[in-house]
Amino acid sequence: MKIIILGAGQVGSSLARNLSVEANDITIVDKDEQLLRTLEEHLDLRTVKGHASHPHVLMQAGAEDADMVIAVTNTDETNMVACQMAHSLFNTPMKIARVREADYLHHNDIFSSDGHGLAVDVIISPEQLVTHHIERLINYPDALQVLDFANGRVQLVAVKAFHSGQLVGNALRDLESYIKVETRIAALFRQGRAIIPEGDTIIEANDEVFFLAASENIKTVMAGLRELDRPCKRIMLAGGGNIGTRLAEVLERKYQVKLIEHNSRRTEHISEVLQRTIVLQGDAADENLLREENIDEIDIFCAVTNDDQINILSAMLAKNMGARKVMALINRPAYVELVQSSTIDIAISPQQATIGSLLAHIRRGDVVVVHSLRRGAAEAIEAIAHGDARSSKVVGKRIDQIKLPTGATIGAIVRNNQVIMAHHDTVIAAEDHVILFLIDKRKITAVERLFQVGITFL
Repeated sequence: MKIIILGAGQVGSSLARNLSVEANDITIVDKDEQLLRTLEEHLDLRTVKGHASHPHVLMQAGAEDADMVIAVTNTDETNMVACQMAHSLFNTPMKIARVREADYLHHNDIFSSDGHGLAVDVIISPEQLVTHHIERLINYPDALQVLDFANGRVQLVAVKAFHSGQLVGNALRDLESYIKVETRIAALFRQGRAIIPEGDTIIEANDEVFFLAASENIKTVMAGLRELDRPCKRIMLAGGGNIGTRLAEVLERKYQVKLIEHNSRRTEHISEVLQRTIVLQGDAADENLLREENIDEIDIFCAVTNDDQINILSAMLAKNMGARKVMALINRPAYVELVQSSTIDIAISPQQATIGSLLAHIRRGDVVVVHSLRRGAAEAIEAIAHGDARSSKVVGKRIDQIKLPTGATIGAIVRNNQVIMAHHDTVIAAEDHVILFLIDKRKITAVERLFQVGITFL
């Protein structure tokens, strides 16, 4: 696939790294020559220096025969205009734009490829994606990651197995004797190394376990892997920007929420927007302020300012002062793994949340959901099986007959809103939503081919 990425910032660069290893023809455009040179040295792609929405720059990038333009510059207006140029001048089939400003997002009728609006096929809002991601983590405070499939009917959850968990020290084949609901272990990571789950695989303490289950069964499965903490009541947020304010709006319906914002004018504005949240003006890394606000009684402290250092320092301070669990939004990908192995319980990468949403529109075959996992090394996808036994490589076949690449596992199937946990003899039917886990995302092309319908299907 020929893809033009407009913007070589953190999202654009991360997306280029993900796609360049998958035999895609990638061109990335940016005004920063040094940034482009660095990418060109490390990745197999072309670079073009220039303004992303200028027609001659798009022409130089190869827009006349591109399959897709993904506009992820730091400016909403540049992204929208670039998509319009790609449509009007080059008739590019797929145009994706990152749009941050809430005022644009509230007027979806301004985006359309039918000539009545801006020619943007898909809108990606990082703030909305990150807000939803953090909300799920707060709703499941014992989880490292919570991901939705089939419109939320199935969830993939990552937890760290503790000594007190019922399943620790037991083989996976004994799973259902301890947990009275159906679930599938999709993958295990032990000391950073992927382990393909087999019946005789034994779960050890500190394993990172990814499991699939119907949404209503998630907490039951989690209780088998670790002793669950008490329910959360008190949340403290650091940062009253777009993410912090949106998050407070969602959380204040269920939890007692406090929000700390440094800017006095912004504090005044969000205190008028929020209904039940206590809004405080001050420094989230101020020890005295945290003590005055009883940080030792806080269940979850979540730092979501636009400054990585403030997020890291305030989260570490909150943890040391008694907050039960702390999370920090980390923009620099190199910091994420480093920070999460320290005092901070969960480091949240906005790039990974955004990239997963983008990948769903890039994958071949009818792939409707993609989640990028473990800093992009692994993927979980939801694909729809089309065709019949003659035209499809999966329809009408038992799971043990499907030639999955090494490290890929089918965990669950959703058929007519019914969740079916996958067994070796489960037969896939047409229009099933199939949920797969890949411990090595470089094998994604082989999976995509499985879900592409042959020419015999009419």
